[in-house]
Amino acid sequence: MNNHWNKVIYRFWAPFYDYLFNSGPFLKARKTIFENLEIKPKSKVLFVGVGTGADLRFIIGKDVAVTAIDLSPDMLDRAKNKYDSPNVKFMEMDAQDLTFTPESFDMVIANLILSVVPDPNQCFQEMIRVTRTEGRIIIFNKFAPSSEDLPLIKKIIRPVVAMMGTDIGRHFEPIIVPYENYIQVEEDASALFNGMYRKIMLRKTEKEDVII
Repeated sequence: MNNHWNKVIYRFWAPFYDYLFNSGPFLKARKTIFENLEIKPKSKVLFVGVGTGADLRFIIGKDVAVTAIDLSPDMLDRAKNKYDSPNVKFMEMDAQDLTFTPESFDMVIANLILSVVPDPNQCFQEMIRVTRTEGRIIIFNKFAPSSEDLPLIKKIIRPVVAMMGTDIGRHFEPIIVPYENYIQVEEDASALFNGMYRKIMLRKTEKEDVII
């Protein structure tokens, strides 16, 4: 997986994305992610990997300033066409190299992105860097179970699935371990398909020089 290939493959996926990942059980799961999510007025919210804008419906209309980034111009164009709002700023950007200053956002929402980027550790580090102290990071993503090795069939098909733009073998726990001293896990629950997809809510408890 690399950025060039991701741009190519998501140009292909863009016309079909909403039918596959913004309907049925995925739509229900997305609604669950935003249920009871407290967002203070005037907050600055960043969507990392906004895709076709599937999650924007749950926040548009609130008194917040939204920045939505994605690597794929094709996906981003679809999001722009759906939500022409002065409160939403769309930007083509690499989630592994965010151009924002440290502590720019009160909330970072990263749905279905950590299994897509070539380097999830770098992406996560960038998300933490741009989140203000006491800010929150919301994640909806598929992760391999932390206590289990991948089944043989998943090991076999993993490279094939990766060519389609996603990694089915990533674990979340190694990604967060380096930041455990200043990232608090407030919720880690099954969101879809018996825990294959998880809802993870994090809070940045303090600023550390290592991530700014």
